[in-house]
Amino acid sequence: MSGTVHGVGLGPGSPDLMSVRADRLVRGARHVAYFRKAGRQGQARRIVEGMLRTDVVEFPMDYPVTTEIPLDDPRYAVSLAAFYHKSAGHLRGLAEAGEDVVVLCEGDPFFYGSFMHLHSRLTAHVPVQVVPAITGMSAAWTATGAPITWGDDVLTVAPATLPEDELSRRIAQTDALVVMKIGQNLAKLKRAIAAAGRMDAAWLVEYAAMPEQRVIPLAEAETAPYFSIAIIHGQGRRP
Repeated sequence: MSGTVHGVGLGPGSPDLMSVRADRLVRGARHVAYFRKAGRQGQARRIVEGMLRTDVVEFPMDYPVTTEIPLDDPRYAVSLAAFYHKSAGHLRGLAEAGEDVVVLCEGDPFFYGSFMHLHSRLTAHVPVQVVPAITGMSAAWTATGAPITWGDDVLTVAPATLPEDELSRRIAQTDALVVMKIGQNLAKLKRAIAAAGRMDAAWLVEYAAMPEQRVIPLAEAETAPYFSIAIIHGQGRRP
């Protein structure tokens, strides 16, 4: 009988924000896989520190590139495609041998997550189950101490990797906003928000739900760590 590959959402960064199902699977897993930058422990692995079985077999999946090659460089897609194919092959081999595997996923596996690229390569071959989770953006707007939407507000979630004009258009047309994947795109994002006339309402949340959590006006931000999310709250209908 084939084993199952479980894509387990760990939530925004704090172990006590994991679901009961995620906790159970992580603690019981014989095989655990996770993504990381080469030479680093990786955020997903850090979250489950102290939770794994003593006999666990770990499979770290080291990204071949992160920011070394621009996203629009053809080498970027080629390199990552080969990486995901190789990683999926290893997980498939374990499952076909009858082993269950837990893939640790930051946030929710189906929301801007690397697990999606394994899922698409595995589902035709072995059983795959996904455990949803609290997203990083949910932790980010909670960190601001204010609701993200009211009444009929429309929420837009946009990656900061979009072209600047497209970012500005979407920002101007929505009520509430979440921007992911900021990093090196901070300056572009700030220009787009300013062009949309909404800088006074914009916040940057760093390391939401983690010990390093910080909330500052976006206008004051000079850098954006990897775990950064921009927020603009909706101001819609209220009773």
